[in-house]
Amino acid sequence: MVHISLPEEKNRMLVFYLAMEEYVARYLDEDDDCFFTWQTDPTVIFGRNQLIENEVNQAYCREHAISMFRRKSGGGCVYSDRGNVMMSYVTHDDSVNLTFNRYINMVVLMLWKMGIEAKATGRNDILIDGRKVSGNAFYHIPGRSIVHGTMLFDTNMRHMVGSITPSDEKLLSKGVKSVRQHVALLKDYTDTSTADFRQLCQRELCQRERRLTNADVSRIEELMQEYLSEEFIFGRNPRYTICRRRRLEGVGEVEVRMELKNGIIREADMKGDFFLVGDLGSMLNRLKGQPFERQAVSNALPHRIDDVVVHLEKEALLDAIFGD
Repeated sequence: MVHISLPEEKNRMLVFYLAMEEYVARYLDEDDDCFFTWQTDPTVIFGRNQLIENEVNQAYCREHAISMFRRKSGGGCVYSDRGNVMMSYVTHDDSVNLTFNRYINMVVLMLWKMGIEAKATGRNDILIDGRKVSGNAFYHIPGRSIVHGTMLFDTNMRHMVGSITPSDEKLLSKGVKSVRQHVALLKDYTDTSTADFRQLCQRELCQRERRLTNADVSRIEELMQEYLSEEFIFGRNPRYTICRRRRLEGVGEVEVRMELKNGIIREADMKGDFFLVGDLGSMLNRLKGQPFERQAVSNALPHRIDDVVVHLEKEALLDAIFGD
């Protein structure tokens, strides 16, 4: 694996590194998998299909100078600061399960080598003593998969709790009474500093280094502009007549919004912290013009919708929309 480094180490906003991942995946001529770590000032990052008003306490973020950005991967909302190490992995493999498993197992093995008994669990988490220390998400571009994740060291827990607004259902499903009781900080398990941990990642996971040029950085900064646009960050909230929300095992939170007229579906949208592997827009466009009836919607949807949303079964989606 190749470690990707920058020509100059300096404090950059989070979206620079999201654009850097995309640049490496789209334009870097590397046959091997690529990896790098990074840190950023306090920022909330919410998933590609999430509504900011459902996930982020925007007033708290503004009050405490916490940036808010959207990423292109699915999954849930996370908080990051300089007490947290972010990790980025770019691979040619386009199999979701293989990509996720390979990356998470690499990180778990590295933690074991540090003497920390970590384990992978759930859709995308790494736990220590049953508490979450790392959450991860992914997305595809043609010919590449990108995985990025957190590694909590000494994160500001007050800001983590204050800036993220999870749904009541999610809180209930996870049984969270105190976030701190369910989150592990690496500082409690090692004397290694964040800087030393980043060096250890490079040594353990990578066989060689590639340093980007100033020209590469300029192109990354051009890509970054999309992440900075208000339309990308805040999105266009669809009009809707009905809204159905449910948390589905192995999938995540799914919120379906539909605009109806005279019992006919005019528009359909789906939000949540699920992971995409296909074209959600094309799948939902098939519902336009259909009667708002279970059988009609079932007939319009493709037979295998887990080819679009990871682990989502058609009957489970229909139950969420129409009730089981």
